[in-house]
Amino acid sequence: MFLSPRNMRLYVFLVVSVMLLSSVAYSAAPATMRLDYYHTGNVTAEMFGLDRVVIEPLPWPGDLSKTIDDSNLGNYLFEVRDQASGRLLYSRGFGSLFSEWSQTEEAKKLNRTFSESLRFPAPTAPVKIILQERKEGKEVSFHEVWSTTIDPKDKFIDRANPPSPGPLITIQKMGEPATKVDLLILGDGYTAAERSKFEQDAKRATDILFSRPPFREHRQDFNVWALCPPAEQSGISRPSTGMYRHSPVGTSYDTFDSERYLMTNDNRALRDVASYAPYEFIEILANAKTYGGGGIFNLYATVAIDSEWAPYVFVHEFGHHFAGLADEYYTSDVSYLPATQRIEPWEPNVTALLNPAILKWKNLVASGTPLPTPWHKAEFEAYEHEIQAERHHIRAENQPESGMNALFEKEKTHEDELLATDRYSDRVGAFEGANYESRGYYRAQENCIMFTRYDKFCAVCRRAIERIIGMYAAQ
Repeated sequence: MFLSPRNMRLYVFLVVSVMLLSSVAYSAAPATMRLDYYHTGNVTAEMFGLDRVVIEPLPWPGDLSKTIDDSNLGNYLFEVRDQASGRLLYSRGFGSLFSEWSQTEEAKKLNRTFSESLRFPAPTAPVKIILQERKEGKEVSFHEVWSTTIDPKDKFIDRANPPSPGPLITIQKMGEPATKVDLLILGDGYTAAERSKFEQDAKRATDILFSRPPFREHRQDFNVWALCPPAEQSGISRPSTGMYRHSPVGTSYDTFDSERYLMTNDNRALRDVASYAPYEFIEILANAKTYGGGGIFNLYATVAIDSEWAPYVFVHEFGHHFAGLADEYYTSDVSYLPATQRIEPWEPNVTALLNPAILKWKNLVASGTPLPTPWHKAEFEAYEHEIQAERHHIRAENQPESGMNALFEKEKTHEDELLATDRYSDRVGAFEGANYESRGYYRAQENCIMFTRYDKFCAVCRRAIERIIGMYAAQ
């Protein structure tokens, strides 16, 4: 379309005006309040204790018209209610490290304490914070486990800004924070001299994410920011090999004694660093080469960015963090104890198939597709047992990472071929084997990036991701 010089000037004026109004709206947003608390317990008991309430350095980044979470996702849900009227002001579901740890063998033997945080728009009057939980394997619905009140005028609310982690890097800005999904990429284990490496890694990670559907089709719905507090030493801790680093965010391999599980227990440090960016989701790039990563719904995700398999690990783990997707694999070793009873999982991509007539993704199942859906299950499991034995041998011998990479490449080639040759390989159904268990849980399609090192999300996972995008981005 051709515009005259006069109309072009008017068009530019209108565009700039909209941008300025959006910026003013963001600066006029309420402050970001954060409640830090301690979560203590074991496999059968838990308790909560207030740590601190803080006002973060930046305004609330979210859309104030989308403050209520109706997704029914997460092991936990917190509500912010006006204390005088009881009116619901804000809510969000989430997962936690404590919830995962409570399903391990160690939780039978001792208590542990985890720092956790709740973030929400700062209220103007006293509010009641209500924390609800559905205990995995025990409760289907949420029930209250803890509450506390906050008076925004309380003199003990911490309004002092923590030390700055360094300048905020804009990887891509598609609009003002309130109108977009705001993703923060945090670097951990990068020295000051490696800052340029981090920037390159963050850009590479961003391109990886948006090369995968449905993120690819929704790139314009995301802002991506980056922060990288300088580390004294390059790299992160890996206790199983005697490597220890005091990295700024505290990420480490061997979480819950799983050599590939890469997480941080230093929630306070993580939140103080992240508070210098507008964010809803966090991806931690660990400056490391050994295969590893992790992800928890509405908490954060991690990846060892220099691993040959970083593209797969990043996208897979981000699926956990962003959309609450469950692991669909079940032949790899995990630290979690098996479920004691079958209940319908809250995760959108797995099911106990207790009643096929109300399957959560039934509208995506083509007519004539049997439920459960047959596939090469026995052949797949026999092959995977061989792969896992080789994997254990490589790690036990502390062989070079090239050996593990070659094994994974061989495994992926075999899996991709095997899982594409069944009658229902291209259909949505209910394929037994998911949620770390061979029997009793089902995934939606035969192959998916949540099941193997496949490079695509299945139709059900794509739908779940798009639902979360809609919760944060202006449509």
